[in-house]
Amino acid sequence: MAVRNLQWRAQKVVDGFQTGLHRSPKHGFSVEFSEYRPYSLGDDPKTIDWKLYARTDRYYQKRFEDETNRRCYLVIDQSKSMHYGSIDYSKHEYARTLIATLALFLLRQRDAVGALSFDQEVTDWLTARFRTGQFQRILTMLSRPCGGRSTDLVAPLAQMAELVKHRSLIVIVSDFLVDPESLRSPLAFLRARRHEVVLLRVLDPLEIEFQHERPVLIRDLETGDERFVDTTMMAQSYRRRFEDHRRALEDLLAPLGVQSVVFKTTDPMELVLSSFLSMRGGTVAS
Repeated sequence: MAVRNLQWRAQKVVDGFQTGLHRSPKHGFSVEFSEYRPYSLGDDPKTIDWKLYARTDRYYQKRFEDETNRRCYLVIDQSKSMHYGSIDYSKHEYARTLIATLALFLLRQRDAVGALSFDQEVTDWLTARFRTGQFQRILTMLSRPCGGRSTDLVAPLAQMAELVKHRSLIVIVSDFLVDPESLRSPLAFLRARRHEVVLLRVLDPLEIEFQHERPVLIRDLETGDERFVDTTMMAQSYRRRFEDHRRALEDLLAPLGVQSVVFKTTDPMELVLSSFLSMRGGTVAS
């Protein structure tokens, strides 16, 4: 996160992750999801990537040029609540990095990648494609300032179901600080359209632990309302309600077949990629 340029930041993460992936005995978690296939005796030697061999001292086959494994849409929450951050950067900046990193990683796998951003409604939309310049288009979308205020996932999810016509993997990055029950209908609609849905929940460490040592003035980023609170008195109540919300969200998602994982903004981006691959198990329907 210390790298200011978003493109360089994503490239640094993906380059480092793929280097470790190629050296791992589990190699990419599965054959289908790897950018390269290990070379086996009897395979056509013309498919060997000799440049990769020079770096790793191992034989890998190149993926075929016309291979596209899946269609994926990366979705980012641009609402004001995402601009909270108790450290040097906000949830939104972490989410932007996460989206850019996933986009670059998937495009390197020759997957068709699209992107959406939303606040109260979908604000930007890029059709999933694998073509030259698609990563730059996604970076341009991520660079636009967000003008939204409140978090409303219902309307954007309904719009996504209409916009995404073909069966796809939809990855939604948000803090999901909404009433979990409000997500039931739109998520069920996406699943009924045969989309695979993954929720990546991004939270600031202080939102999880709530470790304030003295009374503070708290301002709601979405409404602008301010309140002076004694944190020692409300900490227990906050933690209980936060845990209730977490359980309610998990209980809602499981029957719908929607996968989710929680990340703190202090978690390394390599952990996000590793968790993403583990959840996918190497395959996604296309």
